[in-house]
Amino acid sequence: MSAFTSLGLPNTRGRAPLLVGLAIDSFGGGCAGPLLLLFFVRVADIPLGTAGLVLTLATLFSIAVPAAVGVAIDRVGARNLVVGAQFAQGLAFTGFFFGRSLWLLFLCALVTMCGQRAFWSAIFSLLSDVADEGDRDRWFGLGGMMQAGGWGLGALVAGVLLAAGGTTPFLIAMAVNAVTFYLAGLLLLRLRISHHKWAARESGPAPLLRKDKPFLVLIGANTLLALCTMLFGTGLPVYVAEALPVAKWWVGVLLAAVSVVLGTGQTLVVRHTEKRRRTNVLIVAGVTWAVWGVLMASLLHVPTALVVPGLILATAVFAFADVLHAATSNALAAAVAPTVGHGKYLSYWQYSFTFASVLVPGFFAQLFEIRHEFPWLGMSALALLAVATIFTLDRVLPHSTTQRR
Repeated sequence: MSAFTSLGLPNTRGRAPLLVGLAIDSFGGGCAGPLLLLFFVRVADIPLGTAGLVLTLATLFSIAVPAAVGVAIDRVGARNLVVGAQFAQGLAFTGFFFGRSLWLLFLCALVTMCGQRAFWSAIFSLLSDVADEGDRDRWFGLGGMMQAGGWGLGALVAGVLLAAGGTTPFLIAMAVNAVTFYLAGLLLLRLRISHHKWAARESGPAPLLRKDKPFLVLIGANTLLALCTMLFGTGLPVYVAEALPVAKWWVGVLLAAVSVVLGTGQTLVVRHTEKRRRTNVLIVAGVTWAVWGVLMASLLHVPTALVVPGLILATAVFAFADVLHAATSNALAAAVAPTVGHGKYLSYWQYSFTFASVLVPGFFAQLFEIRHEFPWLGMSALALLAVATIFTLDRVLPHSTTQRR
């Protein structure tokens, strides 16, 4: 068994530009993303409420992007769309660096959000395009690792810049992100894609996705699982600060720990799960998240001395579910999607993550105000609903949900 195989890594020969591009892109995002809202306030002198509204509106306007990508992706190719998204975001962050007016910053935010949506709607089709036969799951895992590692390093730089004080660090972050987008785009231009997959996808009429009820239901189930993964980052800081008797610095430690797990463990997990039905892996992830929700809620009812150990245990349980879901969910969508219209299916798949990102702040805030346990218990119930849905769907989904090697 080769070292690559034992580590769960795919054949990467000739694909280095993609891997380096993903890492560079994510590094810039980790560096500038956490500072963007503060950039509006401290550099552009825009009130916090207005800045938040600008970013929210830009996000809402970008919701239509996956549908547009779905129309174009099988015609122009995933690589070209990803490259276009990179350069568009580079221009947007160049605008952030130079711009100060509210309307210009809104335009830059809109281009940024649309570029992000386009990137995520096309990147998994690109990973499918470069994967050798039987290596798709491993490529999804390796791609996720490169992104998680790059983002984590960028976030560390963001922390250093924030600690420096003044407005210059924010300008540095915007410039770094712009440069990384341009570099990633140039690297991806060097990536060569075999056109035989395009030809296969273009042979015959594409199926009507709106009539593919199993796939639409699968999108709904994955939306619930995506809510689980996003609730951790959204809810943990508030839960620790407002409800638990622990030091606030634990938030950073736990978030960093999960990033390390995602950045190092995805390919190893894929190696041990790739011969199992992907639906079964997602069912295990959902059940694990249900347990995580109960553990989080129970922290309000244990002795103070057990809160920190309980929080660490709950985070470990969450990380296990998250690393199972990260690569497997996208690999399942790629396996179920038909050959003709494959890119369209994967672009619409991203709506599960889009909807979850829109829903999770309100879901947490509303339930947290009623009782502090309710967001976690509600999430457990939704995770079990997703499990039941996937279990039912497993009977009608194609057998391609089982990886054949």
